[in-house]
Amino acid sequence: MTKTITRPAALVKQGSLKLYTTSLRVKDLLMDNFYDIERLDPENPDDRGYQRLLNKARAKKLAEYLLDGQEYHDAFLPTSIFLATDKEVSFDPATNTITFDVEEVGPFSVVDGQHRIEGLKMASEKKGEMLDFEVPVNIAVSLPKIAQMCHFLIVNTTQKSVDKAVEQRIYARLTEAVSFEDVPSLPKWIKRIVESEDDKIALKIVDYLNENQDSPWLGKIQMANQASTTSTTNQGTFVKAIKKYALTANNPISVRPIEQQQKIFLNYWRAISNLLDVGRPTVLYKFNGIELFSRFSTPLFTKLQNMNDFKVSTIEEVLRETFENLDGDNAGVGHPDWWLSGGAASSLNATAINKIFQELTKALHKVQSASDISL
Repeated sequence: MTKTITRPAALVKQGSLKLYTTSLRVKDLLMDNFYDIERLDPENPDDRGYQRLLNKARAKKLAEYLLDGQEYHDAFLPTSIFLATDKEVSFDPATNTITFDVEEVGPFSVVDGQHRIEGLKMASEKKGEMLDFEVPVNIAVSLPKIAQMCHFLIVNTTQKSVDKAVEQRIYARLTEAVSFEDVPSLPKWIKRIVESEDDKIALKIVDYLNENQDSPWLGKIQMANQASTTSTTNQGTFVKAIKKYALTANNPISVRPIEQQQKIFLNYWRAISNLLDVGRPTVLYKFNGIELFSRFSTPLFTKLQNMNDFKVSTIEEVLRETFENLDGDNAGVGHPDWWLSGGAASSLNATAINKIFQELTKALHKVQSASDISL
């Protein structure tokens, strides 16, 4: 079977991006080594993939539609697949055709359209005539891997949604790459996120909490593209809370090195766990716990900064005194039973969390000075 493909194509230039608009048959797409999908590995925080996990049910639904439509010759799939390669493709302007050897140019990276390809593959396995079905394709050429990832991010955040956790991983990688690799022009709002480094820092904190053997969060956070039955929250929720409350100008740890930020957050949650986790089902490690204690980190860390002490024992003592200073309806916040699944903490809404935060802050101000605290 020949590996050389010649297809009619139109050359399209968009700034520095050069691509060819063409069509390919399903049998072309399914050639050995024709395409590759760089999926993000949830088990490896340093993984360089960027694609979300394949949703088999979504691909199967498309396959069923194509098979039904093919029977009556009215199946159509007008949305183009976006492929990319860091190599060049031969273009003949006289005949408006492209020619390439799959062995030399492939595998193409699937920047957008993995579910369409999988659906076409499923359909062709059930009905051989689907192999001749043509689909519109845009092929970007001479596009480095980092630029391919950028285009995936742009397509999937400006036109349709992508899993927040995958998006955060891409932002973090771009933050690391921007000073060392040629990154294409990004929308201003994406550029601001990349330059702030917040996603990169927050992810390092969350990864540290989820992997450290001494962490009460060990294995409790569902990371990007990870299927888990034991997690109590997901990466996107935790990263968002840390960015919103800890990596701000009024939180003193925001200016510390990342290694110190990781250890401070670990000590913070170890102290919280020592006081409020009694080994029974709890919402402490779900959204309400994350939201309240991430927010409370600002006044608490400010006090600890003044004490110049972030040890677990110190944080635990300050928290204990803070809880003891609570009264009325909020007095239960410092008791493990209050946080048990199905208890008072389970039904908190944004207004209630805000009120508890304010009461915790007031109670914190009543805590003894650093010189009076027994460590």
